[in-house]
Formats: sequence, C-alpha cells, structure tokens
Amino acid sequence: MNSHNVAISGEASKALARAWLWLGLMALIGSGLLAILLVLSRTPGIQDVFPLKDFFRAALVVHVDLSVAIWFMAFAAVIWSALGRDGFAWLGWSGFALAAAGTALMTVSPFLPGADPVLNNYIPVLQQKYFYASLWICAAGFGLAVLRALLTTWPKPFLGAPLQSGAFLGAVAAFLALAAFVWSWVVVPRIEEKIYFEVLFWGGGHTLQFQHAILMVVAWLWIADHLGRPSERGAGGGISVSPRALSAMFWIAALPLLVVPAIYFTIPAGELPHMELFAKLMIWGHPYMAPLILVGLLAVWATRRTPPQAAKSAFIASFSLFAVGGVLAYMIQGVNVVIPAHYHGSTVGVTLAFMGLAYVLLPQLGFGEVEGRMARWQPYVYGGGQLIHILGLAWSGGYGVQRKVAGAEQALTTLPQKIGMGMMGLGGLIAVIGGIMFVLVCLKLMLPRKR
Repeated sequence: MNSHNVAISGEASKALARAWLWLGLMALIGSGLLAILLVLSRTPGIQDVFPLKDFFRAALVVHVDLSVAIWFMAFAAVIWSALGRDGFAWLGWSGFALAAAGTALMTVSPFLPGADPVLNNYIPVLQQKYFYASLWICAAGFGLAVLRALLTTWPKPFLGAPLQSGAFLGAVAAFLALAAFVWSWVVVPRIEEKIYFEVLFWGGGHTLQFQHAILMVVAWLWIADHLGRPSERGAGGGISVSPRALSAMFWIAALPLLVVPAIYFTIPAGELPHMELFAKLMIWGHPYMAPLILVGLLAVWATRRTPPQAAKSAFIASFSLFAVGGVLAYMIQGVNVVIPAHYHGSTVGVTLAFMGLAYVLLPQLGFGEVEGRMARWQPYVYGGGQLIHILGLAWSGGYGVQRKVAGAEQALTTLPQKIGMGMMGLGGLIAVIGGIMFVLVCLKLMLPRKR
C-alpha cells in the first residue's frame, strides 16, 4: 500500500478514540492481573503450593472476557472513531459510558455473591445476576458504538478508501454478531447451563471472528502506511497495491458474512445443523481473507529496511503469531489443549496488531511519540512468551492433556506432558511481563505529567 497519510478526521473523533483506548487499556490491566493467577494454577510444582483450582474457573471467565471481548471491542471502537467522520458524537459517548459501566461491573462480579462459572466458548459466563447485567450493559454500549461506526465509516468513494472499507465491514460483522446473540437469546430454550451458553454464543461468536480478523488487517495496513513514510534514518516500508484493489480485497473477505443471516433464517438456533454450519463457515469462510493475508506478508517483508521501532516489532510479531495459530487450527484432533493453542495464536495475533496500531495512534491522539528500547522490545517479549505458551499447549495436547482444567485434574503423569505444560507456564509468565510492558509504555504517555 502506498503511503496515503492516514489521519484522524477531527477533534470529536480524537476525543472518542482516546476514551475507548483508555477503556481497552483498563480491561487489559484487569485481565493481566488475573492471568498471573491462571498461569500459576496450571504450572507443575507451583499448582501444588497454591491451591487455586476453585479460583481458576471464575478467574478464567473474567480473564477471557476482559482480554478478548472487552479489549477487542474497545479497540475496534478506537479504529471506528479514528477512521469515521465526525458526527453522531452523542452515540459514541453514550456507548462508551455504558461499556465502561458494564466493564466495571463485570470486573467486580466474581467477588459478589453467587458467582458460578460456566466455561463455554467465546463469552464464558458467571451464573450470577450481576454478571448477566454487566453483559447486557456492555452489549448496549458496544451496540451504540457499532451503530455510530456504520453511520460514519461508510467509505466514500466506494472503492477508494481501503482502511475505511475495512473499518466499515468490521462494523457490519459486529452488527451481525450482536444481532445473532440477541436472536439466539430469544429463540434458544433454557436447557442445561453449559449447553445453553455454548449454543447462545455460538453463532455470534463465530461471526465476531470475522470482525477481529478484518480489523487486524486494517491495523496491519495502517502500521505499514506509517512505516512506509520517508524517514531520515532509512528507506520507507510501503508496498505498491492500489487503494481500489485493497478495498476490493476487504469486500471479498467479508462475503462469507452474507451466510450468517441465511443460517439463522433457515435453521433454528440451537439445532445441531445450525452449529455445524457455523463451524463450516469458519473453515470455508476465512480463506476469503487470503489476498489480504498475502498483502500483510508483503507489507511485513517491505519493512525489513525500516529502522527499528515499536510499531514494526508489533507488526512482525502479530503476523507471526497469527500464522502459527492458523497452522495449529488444522492440527486439532479431539478436545485437548491444542484448541487453546490455536485460538491463543490467532487472538494474540490480533492483540499484537492492536498494540502496534496503538503505538502509531498515541501521538496522533495527542499523547506523544512512542520511543525507547522497552517499547521496541515489548511486542517481542509478549509475542515470544505467547509463542512458548502456545507451543507448550500444542505439545501437551499431542499427549492428551485436556483443556479447561487445572491443578491435579490435569493428570500430568508423563514427562512429555509435564515438559509441555511447564513450557506453557513459562511462556505465559513471559507474556504477562510483555503485557505489563505495553501497559507501562502507554500509561507513561497517557497519564498527565506533573510540572
């Protein structure tokens, strides 16, 4: 992509983007604190000293929801605010207020009476009125953010603004996902809790993966645009792909979203064929992103001569982890820890893309330039730790270690199992350090300085 000097449209957009970035950062802080206890509860040797098995499941629910659902949606709102036109600011601020209130309630819900965790896929839940309330409040808040995004990111001209096309199509995916959640909530009968929540979030959860993947590529291209600008210290990192071609690639990648309402209209939510079709949508739908992934690979290669900087490190780490996660998807056999190895690779790839874009946006949002060795190394520490974590899980899954268990329930009886889960624990702790580094870099620039 040639350098198109991507810029945030106006002051109202900047203010909204700053607010959403703060919310995403707060979600990561809460998630990171819980991640420390999660890793310790599954690490051989340590798990016997700290009996955290009962805490593990409740902490896992909130950790996943903060680090995936809230962080991803909050940063999606950063992108929508930054690329959208000024206007409908009241929608954005109303959405932010609701999402922030819901996130705060979600964070404290495990400490309130009656928390009973259900470790379903996509959005695990605590069976508790406070947690349910937090989900509805967050959904309302993000729903308003999505509505504003649909109104303000519609690309003009149609095939002339690739990043705006990507942002808009990400909002379309988010709208369909939220609609799927509500539709399922209306029609799915309340059955055994684990099965009920699995079915409830199945269709919308699969649809959200398209939002995350599309916005990850938006972040990649925005970072590539930033790195591609002429610099006194080295050559640019841009790639030569026309804006019309890039926009067309985004629309092609979004074509599988047309299947989502078709599945809901033809097969009732909760029936086995309904769930099987969404599983097939992931298998057959994501390859439509292949042209964008190829552009991402070319963009990574084009950065090889650009000077070291935080955004470049995040771009390289993001693409690498996303690729590892994609390969592991085709190695899943049975219900074991290869499954979290796959989705950790994919979701960490998205997270690193968002971290890199945050580094690009911080000065544009009025916070100052991202500089220093800690910022440059943070993506490699976080990504490297996650890579060790993922490879440990994949190794252990090959030896039959089950997912969503902790402590003695893991039944680590053989040396290969213990080695794999030991790698998982070491990598997880390194990744936590990398996450803390990201938070510190951002807070250093975002907190007001004393004069």
